[in-house]
Amino acid sequence: MMTRLTEAQCRSALSRGEFEADVLGSAASVAVVLTQSWCPQWVWMRSYLEGLPDSPEYRVYYLEYDREPFYEEFLAFKEDTLGNREIPYVRYYRDGRLNAQTNFIAKDGFLKRLAGF
Repeated sequence: MMTRLTEAQCRSALSRGEFEADVLGSAASVAVVLTQSWCPQWVWMRSYLEGLPDSPEYRVYYLEYDREPFYEEFLAFKEDTLGNREIPYVRYYRDGRLNAQTNFIAKDGFLKRLAGF
């Protein structure tokens, strides 16, 4: 199951430079996908992410920031603070710590990184 990041969670990340424990500590493994709704690679990734079974071991969050009222601010945060100018951009956390980063990725690679390998 994917969970859309809330505006409050995003604004907190904007001010802190990173997501808070309510996101990062919500499971042992967490993936945060930051993207724009029009991206064809995101459409493909979303199709396999929506098919993942629910598990207490991991959580997947996403944000299509082009659909948000804070679009410009979040785009600058993603590109300048987080240092990634491509979409989709995926951040993988293990036990609350950043473990890996990718952009567009096939399902097998995503699952390996989500598992911490």
